[in-house]
Amino acid sequence: MLLLALVGALVLTMSAGHPADRASLIRWYALSWALFGAAVWTLRKVPARQAVFLVVAGAVAVTATGLLAPPTTSTDSYRYVWDGRVQAAGVSPYAYAPADPALLPLRDRWLFPEGADCDFPYRYAVHSGPAARTCTLINRPDVHTIYPPLAELYFLVVHRLAPEDGRYEAFQVGGALLAFGTSLVLLATVRRRAADRAADRGADRGADRGADRVVDGGAHRVACWAWCPAVPLEAVNNAHVDILGVLLTVAAMALLSRHKVRGGLLLGAATAVKFLPALALPGALSGFLATRGPSVRRRALGALAVVGPAVLVVALAYLPYVLASRASVLGYLFGYLNEEGYDDTGTGGARYALLRLVLPGAAALPAALVLLAVAAVLVLRRGDADRPWRGALVVTGVAFLLFTPGYPWYALLVVALVAFDGRWEWLGIPPAGAAAYLGVHEHAGTAAYAVAALAVVAGSVVRARRACPALSLPERS
Repeated sequence: MLLLALVGALVLTMSAGHPADRASLIRWYALSWALFGAAVWTLRKVPARQAVFLVVAGAVAVTATGLLAPPTTSTDSYRYVWDGRVQAAGVSPYAYAPADPALLPLRDRWLFPEGADCDFPYRYAVHSGPAARTCTLINRPDVHTIYPPLAELYFLVVHRLAPEDGRYEAFQVGGALLAFGTSLVLLATVRRRAADRAADRGADRGADRGADRVVDGGAHRVACWAWCPAVPLEAVNNAHVDILGVLLTVAAMALLSRHKVRGGLLLGAATAVKFLPALALPGALSGFLATRGPSVRRRALGALAVVGPAVLVVALAYLPYVLASRASVLGYLFGYLNEEGYDDTGTGGARYALLRLVLPGAAALPAALVLLAVAAVLVLRRGDADRPWRGALVVTGVAFLLFTPGYPWYALLVVALVAFDGRWEWLGIPPAGAAAYLGVHEHAGTAAYAVAALAVVAGSVVRARRACPALSLPERS
């Protein structure tokens, strides 16, 4: 089973290094995910202790495959290198765009090739260089950085720790360590919960056997993250900073049921790395609007213990950059939203693809916001405070299905939340994002997201029937 997962990760990482034939790359994606699914399914029948060993060993092996090649399907890590270099020189990354002449002394021939070196793929023209023809590996070189402050701090730390001649490799190693750390946090969380449930049932021998079975299931769930082919490709090979936000979110979810303030601090830190983890906030407040349970005052204090620290961390993270920057610390955020079509009210575009199938284009954005708010309210009313990741997964997953983003690395957060309690039906979202990103066919992303949505519906129906046998069809006599 471990060999299946490892082969799947290798297939995807190595084939992604030759993305000219995108239709072929899609087939390699499909093969890697099929092997991953088969590996996780096979793990279900492995005894508990062996399963834990296999998950950890697999996490190391699968994660390491991302280190075998340069960044393959994304150039974002080159911006990370540049932002770290700029900060090390004492300049705010929000103050100047990479192409700004004020930063000429910081350029080198690797990030800013000249002449014939600009004929290679993934080179972006720069009109302010010492040579007649200058380009850069940094995408969108004429705009300010988009990344939040703790992402920028991460870029600076990696720059400081990297060798002087280091390039993207340091970020790949950082991504590998963060991805493996996420596996360990997930595994520790499910095993702790298993031990707690065993303690609640009593310390007799039968309870111990029950705990063993639960731990086994926990390891199987963690494999959904540890062996997922999206992790070595997006978190390690392409070194997306999203992995730091994922680790912080996972740690926050693990702490929230016992330590709300610490969980809130970590969730705020995750949001200050990438804004996407903010979608986990309703999950962190699961049950806040419930009609039964603790008093309103106690629930309000609990919510404040989460939200207050989270907001404080975000504010403090931004403060030094606000003081040091000449321009807005939001950088290219609003330009990015416009470029990606999130404010598009027409009939075209890849955003809101599923909603556009049934609604006029102008209604897609309002409908998405309303439906996302409904999902958040349902989690706030009916969510399980002891399992905040479940509500976080629902809101985050619904947001992906409504907004249909075209970048597969965003969905790393979905994969990690799935690993908490194995709600496999949401795992269709990362491949859907990959289909939208590669753009083999005009409607490939829409079709893939539609399949992902159907999988979520099917999985929800199956779980509802298991929870309530009366919903099942009667047997024939």
